[in-house]
Amino acid sequence: MTVEPARPAAAFVDLHCHTSASFDSLAAPAAVVRAAAARGLTHLAITDHDRIDGALEGAAVAARDAPGLTVLVGQEIRTRAGDMIGLFLSEPIPPGLAPSDAIAAVRAQGGLVGIAHPFDRFRGSLGKGETPGFESIAAEVDWIEAWNARLMFGDGNARAAELAMRLGIPGIAVSDAHTTLEVGVAATKLRGDPTTAEGLRSALAGPLELAMGRSSAYVRLLGPAAKLVQRARGRGRVQPPVASR
Repeated sequence: MTVEPARPAAAFVDLHCHTSASFDSLAAPAAVVRAAAARGLTHLAITDHDRIDGALEGAAVAARDAPGLTVLVGQEIRTRAGDMIGLFLSEPIPPGLAPSDAIAAVRAQGGLVGIAHPFDRFRGSLGKGETPGFESIAAEVDWIEAWNARLMFGDGNARAAELAMRLGIPGIAVSDAHTTLEVGVAATKLRGDPTTAEGLRSALAGPLELAMGRSSAYVRLLGPAAKLVQRARGRGRVQPPVASR
């Protein structure tokens, strides 16, 4: 009798999510963690705009209250040319770097890098304009968002999926949640344990199943109100460092 080797366990991951640490979200980290656990995610990357304090808080909450969920500490990094995702960070990456410098800064922390919504015309996207060397930058990352649940108009997701396939880069699905209602609406099923950088890199190389839900347009209307509230709280967008003369 031949015994087949055990298959690696499945992981359900959402690698792009925001909390109230972002300038455009009011979702408390604890509430985001509860939503992710309730929807069956095993791994959630909290990737606030240009900061990691919300992710650190979420990781602590998950470790205490959600034993089946691992929070990956990450950041949505605003580069000069568009947005990127850094994971497995211990320090925030400053906004305003060139994409290549942002990649190097994440790698210096032992982290992984992805491209967020590369062809979204209405957000800071690396591929929406004439970013010099865009495809060479894309070839250096660990994944591309082939499906971003917040992309409402145009063919940006289709173009991102085609880019990922053409370059041989893993294409994933993410929620890009800014509210608890959106957490896990899009996610990726993979094999292996993505708890570490090496584990996630290995799992991304295997078969991927994309759950391609879409955020409600009504939820998106909360964004402007969230920005106003956060600005009143003194939690506006993190600004790039001022260059010394």
